Amino acid sequence: MLSYQFLNEKFLNDQGVIDWGYTEEHLAHSYHYFQNWVENGNAGSLEYLKGQKALTRESIKNYFPHFQSALVFLFPYYQTKKDLEQVDSKLKIASYVHGFYGEDYHLYLRQRLGEIKNKILNEVLDCEILFTLDTQPVLERDLAYRAGLGWFGKNSMLISREHGSYFIIGSLLLSRKLHLGPASMGVDHCGQCRACIEACPTLAITPERTIIAQKCISTYTIEVFKDEKPPEGYQNSHGEIFGCDICQEVCPWNVKKLKTLVSRKISNPLIDFFYSQKVEDIIASLESMSKRAFRKFFANTPLERTGRDGVLKNIKRYLK
Repeated sequence: MLSYQFLNEKFLNDQGVIDWGYTEEHLAHSYHYFQNWVENGNAGSLEYLKGQKALTRESIKNYFPHFQSALVFLFPYYQTKKDLEQVDSKLKIASYVHGFYGEDYHLYLRQRLGEIKNKILNEVLDCEILFTLDTQPVLERDLAYRAGLGWFGKNSMLISREHGSYFIIGSLLLSRKLHLGPASMGVDHCGQCRACIEACPTLAITPERTIIAQKCISTYTIEVFKDEKPPEGYQNSHGEIFGCDICQEVCPWNVKKLKTLVSRKISNPLIDFFYSQKVEDIIASLESMSKRAFRKFFANTPLERTGRDGVLKNIKRYLK
C-alpha cells in the first residue's frame, strides 16, 4: 500500500510549497471561456495561445495521453511583495520577478518540481511524470481550480482564501491515479467587489471577468518587444516597466495576507540595478549596454526574455 511520504508537509515546505491539491479530471472546466476569449480577439499578440495550441488546452490528454492524475502545488512570492513595500522607486517591476531570488521562476520551480518528482518515483513505481508550469499547453489555473486550491477572481487570477494570489502554480502530471479522493471546488469569494476592475489604469479587466490582453500592462511590458504605442492609460500607471501587480495589490485577499507578514531587507541584482539608481542613470546604463551584454547581465532572470530594447521601450513610454 502506498504511504505517500512524498506528500510529507516538511518535505513540501522545504521545496517552497505552501499548498497543494489533487485531481483526476483531464477536462478544463473553463475551456469554453478560454476558447471564446481567443476567438473574440482578446488574446491580442499572444500568438502562443491561439490555433492548435488553444485546442490542445481543452484536455490534458491532448498534451499527455497517459494522464491519469495531477498534483498541483502553489509556490508563493507574497513575502517578497511585502519586502518590496520598503523599496522607494519611481519604477516598478512585478513582484514575482524578485520572488525566487531574482531567478526566472521557470528555472527555479522546474528544479523544485524535479525534487518532488524524484521523491514520488521512489515510491510510485511504473509511473510516467511530466511537469507543467505556464509554458505547457495546459490551463494551469483551471487545473489548480479542479484541485480545490481556489477560485477565479475577477482579474482572472486564481485566488486562495488563505494565501491570496501572490503565487505561481506548478504541477506534476502522472500516468497513475493516487486515489486521494476528489477535491472540493473553490467557492467564489469575490462577491460584489470591483477593486481590481476599478484600479486597472488601462481598463484591461471587464466586469465579465475578461482580461483584454492588448490593454494589459503585463502584456505590453513583457510580450511587446518593439517600440509600439502602449495601451491607453499606461501613463496613469504606477511606474510598471515589467509586469504589473496593480490588480493584485488592491485585492482584499492579498491585503489581508500581507498584513500577517513582516517586511525583511531584500536585495538582488535586479533591485540593485533598477531601485538603487536614478531613472536617467538606469536609461544611460541600458543604452550603453550591447544586447549581448544585457543578455549576460540579466541571464536567467525574467527580463532576459523581453531584452534591452523592450525594457528601454517600457521606461521611455512610461515617462512620456
